[in-house]
Amino acid sequence: MNDEDSIAALKNLGPKSADWLRESGVATVGDLRRLGPVVAYLLVKERRPRASLNLLWALAAGVQGRDWRDLSEAAKSRLRRAVDAA
Repeated sequence: MNDEDSIAALKNLGPKSADWLRESGVATVGDLRRLGPVVAYLLVKERRPRASLNLLWALAAGVQGRDWRDLSEAAKSRLRRAVDAA
């Protein structure tokens, strides 16, 4: 996946999540790579407080080209801690 690809092309994202990301300024895969999944998730959370942690999992795994269900519990815990620390 190229940095110029639309965020909608990212594995794990549906149309609604892609819209939320674009609304939050994350329009391309490159934007997500530069910001990182935690910051991108927090940007969405500011506008969409009901966004769930599933979005975070989708971003973290998608940027790696993986299915979000493949994230280990340890990886999810690290991501949760990073969100809490931000």
